[in-house]
Amino acid sequence: MLQQAFNGLVGGAFYALLALGLAVIFGMLRVVNFAHGAFYMLGAFGAYIMLSEWGVSFWLALVLVPAVLAVLGIVLERLLIRRLADLDPLYNFLLTFGLTLILQDLVRSRYGVQSQPYPQPAGLTGTIDLGPFTYPAYQVFVLAVSVAVCVAVWAVLARTRVGVIVRAATERPELTRSLGIDVGRWVAPVFGFGVALAGLAGVLAAPMRAVNPLMGADLIITVFAVVVIGGLGSIFGSVAAGFAIGLIAAIGNLYVPALSQTLVFILMAVVLLWRPAGLFGREEALS
Repeated sequence: MLQQAFNGLVGGAFYALLALGLAVIFGMLRVVNFAHGAFYMLGAFGAYIMLSEWGVSFWLALVLVPAVLAVLGIVLERLLIRRLADLDPLYNFLLTFGLTLILQDLVRSRYGVQSQPYPQPAGLTGTIDLGPFTYPAYQVFVLAVSVAVCVAVWAVLARTRVGVIVRAATERPELTRSLGIDVGRWVAPVFGFGVALAGLAGVLAAPMRAVNPLMGADLIITVFAVVVIGGLGSIFGSVAAGFAIGLIAAIGNLYVPALSQTLVFILMAVVLLWRPAGLFGREEALS
């Protein structure tokens, strides 16, 4: 059971990183970024392409791929998403859905639908003795990186002036504007930051999961459920819900495997009936 719970925390590490990016983007832009799963896929493929075609190591890809995707996110926000900002949010949802299909087909046309192998990085191929059980070193590394990134993001948002502005603009954009802060200047960097988090999760997933054009299609549905459970626009709620859902899904897979694929959505329905804004969300997020 302890080992299965640790499996859940490792799976929750990906949910937390992806949900954190989604929460920041939705909080500031009020955009449901359906392309988040495609950016996660691009992160994994970016690491694979760098290694197979240019010989770039995993460690360097872990820095370069999120940075490149952050720039891509900024460009997409300025060229496409910003143009629809004043319209119904449904338009940007449809736009990002279309971007997902385009990105998936572009990758599929070049690399096909077969999964591409990606080796585990040197130094993380063995196991670590955790006391009650041994566990693959790379999975422990993934969990540690995810926790470190989430804590670092929290520290920046909570302890720095820029972080306070971004957090205020994310959670209360209208109130922030009324205080004379130019929220617009932060929109593109925040969108790029959210995309970079998805890319980081993709690079971390490459040695663990099948690298293929559809690897983000199923995952993004679960991540949306995580964000809804944690609370739309709530940064802390999204991270907490990500780890919690990973843990609950793993324990549920151990005791009620028949519900393993639907347990997260059952939980989402229960949470929405109890708190429509999510566990840590505000009612204003629904308006």
